[in-house]
Amino acid sequence: MKIDNSSFERVEQFKYLGTILTNQNSILEEIKNRLQSGNSCYHLVQNLLPYRLLSKNFNIKIYRTIILPVVLYGCETWSLTPREERRLRVFENRVMRRIFGLKGDEVTGEWRKLHNEELNDLCCSPYIIWVIKSRRMRCAGHVAGTGSGRGVYRILVGKAEGKRPVGRSRCRWEDNIKMDLQEVECGGMDWIDIAQDRDRWRALVDVVMYLRVP
Repeated sequence: MKIDNSSFERVEQFKYLGTILTNQNSILEEIKNRLQSGNSCYHLVQNLLPYRLLSKNFNIKIYRTIILPVVLYGCETWSLTPREERRLRVFENRVMRRIFGLKGDEVTGEWRKLHNEELNDLCCSPYIIWVIKSRRMRCAGHVAGTGSGRGVYRILVGKAEGKRPVGRSRCRWEDNIKMDLQEVECGGMDWIDIAQDRDRWRALVDVVMYLRVP
């Protein structure tokens, strides 16, 4: 592709502002890259700190302040399917199991890994999916409040020309916002209109932060 005197090579994917963009507009590669970076960060911190001598609460703070921001870089723009959400939750549960360690089984007396439900009870902080939902909705509120004169708003509400490809349509970013609103009993309403009331939208963001993830 040529623009003025510059030529741009056509590629399947490239990194822009730290985010991987693909020609298929898929978030899968970006999620894989974020999880790899999170794993590298986790092992680096684990090697630097004597985590067995630290309290569990302190280890959780390390995860929340050092590792989680690496994994969730740019998550405000993610359009996630249940499969990607599951991968993110598996990563977080793996870290939490390392922090809380094994548990003695009352029946067999053997040591075993903690179940997901047990991790949910032990960790009172918002889970990774909650954080993504709240950040995404906070970003949506900012975009909706910019007004029709801003380019980012026109891109959000605009309709692309041409026809959709045959088959099931992909989950869009806006679809995630609508699903999040359904979980707080605001489904079927125009979310852009709701976002104009900043106090109400801020309250919805807070509610989404503490949704129970099954």
